[in-house]
Amino acid sequence: MLRERVQTDAHYIELDTERTIRFRNKLHYRFNHWPLWIFVFFIAPGPLTFQLFERGFDARILMWLGVVLLGTGIAGLRGRLPGCEPVPYIIRFTEDRPNPLYRRVCYTTAWGEVIAFAVLNIAGLAWAAATGHWRLRQMYDVAYFPIAGTFWLLGAFGQLPRVKWSTQGEGHERRYFYGSVWAVAIAQPILGVLWKVLPVSRVSDAVKLVVFVGVLAYVGHLSRRGVLPRTRPIVPGEWAVSD
Repeated sequence: MLRERVQTDAHYIELDTERTIRFRNKLHYRFNHWPLWIFVFFIAPGPLTFQLFERGFDARILMWLGVVLLGTGIAGLRGRLPGCEPVPYIIRFTEDRPNPLYRRVCYTTAWGEVIAFAVLNIAGLAWAAATGHWRLRQMYDVAYFPIAGTFWLLGAFGQLPRVKWSTQGEGHERRYFYGSVWAVAIAQPILGVLWKVLPVSRVSDAVKLVVFVGVLAYVGHLSRRGVLPRTRPIVPGEWAVSD
């Protein structure tokens, strides 16, 4: 018997039928997913997040954090956050099942942030390298919600990976989501370190831009190859019988 060949550009793949089926989520597994969604919704108002890193906590930020803690806590207890469900919603990543609203809202929110933060950081670095002046705060104030909002609107219409009406494509769609998250989550701290150690100059800004874009591209390549966690395509593990 021979396995059916699967066309993919990934170096590593996973067969859906060979994945261990988990019929319940352990309590620690559910709890560990809660901080992830706290972070996602906490940074959703980008200009406020920019202010947090620029000036630290204030009353507005603490109030917003309280709202996020309360909202995500209630949703998590009710099993309405991805990973916080008592029972995994997706058992087989190739099944055609309706995608629940809470999953679509959560992943749509994350998509808007990932794209907006990456685009604005690139734009801010490029402007600083070209002109010698920083306008990143002004860019966040003007462009964050139009950029993030565009992707939130696309998600509302089911036009983004992981937020479509069906979960049938999850085996591939989650690669794009986690690959994007890995890229930004790794590039952003590296940029923060460079911001601290490099002197203030146009040359330094150009170096930051090259490194930031380079890390995004390299991590994206690793994700495309299926090297990073949760970036391997999950494909049907069907058997073809030769008679």
